[in-house]
Amino acid sequence: MIGWIILGVFVLLFLWVGATYNKLVRLGVRAEEAWRGIDTLLRKRFDLIPNLVETVKGYAAHEREVFERVTEARSASMKARTPKEQAEADNMLAGTLKTLFAVAEAYPQLKANENFISLQKSLEGLEEEIARSRRYYNAVVRDLNTAIKVFPQNLVANLFRIQEREFYMLPSEAMAEPPKVDFSR
Repeated sequence: MIGWIILGVFVLLFLWVGATYNKLVRLGVRAEEAWRGIDTLLRKRFDLIPNLVETVKGYAAHEREVFERVTEARSASMKARTPKEQAEADNMLAGTLKTLFAVAEAYPQLKANENFISLQKSLEGLEEEIARSRRYYNAVVRDLNTAIKVFPQNLVANLFRIQEREFYMLPSEAMAEPPKVDFSR
C-alpha cells in the first residue's frame, strides 16, 4: 500500500513538473513571437524612413546634417539586438525624426505634398502598432518572469535553466519628455 502511495506521489510530481515546464516554454515562445512582431514592425519603419528622408530632401536640400542624423539613427536601430539596445536606439531615432518633421514645417509646399502626407500617415500608423506590440511583449515577459520567480515554479525554471527575459523599457531621458510628432497638419 505504501508503495502505491509513493508511486502516486512521484507520478503527480512528474505530471506537475511536466505541466509547469510546458507552461514556461509556452510563455517563452510567446515572448519570442512578440519580439519578432516588434522586429517586423521596426523593419517596416526602417523601410519607410528612407522614402520620407528622400521626400524631404527634395524640398530642403540644405538640411544635410538632419538627413545624416536620421540615417545614423536608423542604422543604429537596425543593429540593436536586445530590448534595451532597441529602446535606446528608438529613442535616438524618435528624436531625429522629430527634427526631420521640424524641418518639414519650414516648407509649406512639402507639407502639402501628397507623398509626404502619405508617408507621415504610414509612419503614424506604424508607431501606433509598435507601441501596441511593445505593450504586448512586455505583458508576455511580465507573465513569464513572474512564473519563473514564484515558488514552486521557480524550482522547475531553475532545474531547466529557463531565464527571465528583458523588458522593452525606454531610457529614462525618453520617459522624462516623450518625443512628439504632429501629423495633424
